Amino acid sequence: MLKSRKAEEVEKLAVLAREYSVIGLLNIRKMPTKQMQKIKANLKGKAIVKVSKNILIRKAMEKADKDLGALSAKLSGESAIIFSNDNPFRLFAMLKANRIPSAAKAGDVAPDDITVQKGPTGLPPGPAITTLQKLGLKTTVEAGKISVADDKIVAKKGAIITKELANGFNLLKMQPMQIGVDMIAAWEQGVIYASDILNIDEDEYKRSVERAVVEAFNLAVNANYPTKETINVMISKAFHEAKSLAIAGNVTEKEFIGEVLAKAVCEAKALETKAGNI
Repeated sequence: MLKSRKAEEVEKLAVLAREYSVIGLLNIRKMPTKQMQKIKANLKGKAIVKVSKNILIRKAMEKADKDLGALSAKLSGESAIIFSNDNPFRLFAMLKANRIPSAAKAGDVAPDDITVQKGPTGLPPGPAITTLQKLGLKTTVEAGKISVADDKIVAKKGAIITKELANGFNLLKMQPMQIGVDMIAAWEQGVIYASDILNIDEDEYKRSVERAVVEAFNLAVNANYPTKETINVMISKAFHEAKSLAIAGNVTEKEFIGEVLAKAVCEAKALETKAGNI
């Protein structure tokens, strides 16, 4: 790239860095151009992704006047920069959701448990049976085609994909891998969010919030702390406690007289039975 082109590239990136509230770094190692273009298209209107040399990205950050030094220090390998006005957590989730299914190659790491579902494969009997059996699959032949007898997890999350697994997946036309960009870190208002912070399990987060709400509610009720959410439960709780105390103390208030008399009748019958047994 000519020196003038480099300066122009730096200025364009610096302008974007000034305009947008969230700036992130992406790891695009092994990202095919075709898939990269598709991800950019999917993010249109939500974020802008720019692929450039690290040295140019670093210079652009210096020109942006946003104290991006801590983010710049995380630049390494094949990188891209992303600009958005969206929440960095939502941006990370969008990138995660835009991962594209891909065939597996020997040496890849399983992103999740990989399961081969039972059912027909459409493959004719022959060498394919041996290939599938190497995956630990039980096979049968139905209507002249190979069928998998049972569901089976053939690779656990984090397992290294072997050549045999890759061959089996390709034979079954499975795409168990995911191609996408990984956000290294994001900057927002001077705060750097690393990928392990941004990668939230939404279901677990929801469960945690629900659990916190229940625990806070119970604490408020038990501590007699009235709020619009707890006041009805607290009044009901206080009434039942007062009722139990009144019945135990034989207080003949009109609200409790029926229960007090019923208790007296039961005690009298118990005493009568006891006296009859003497």
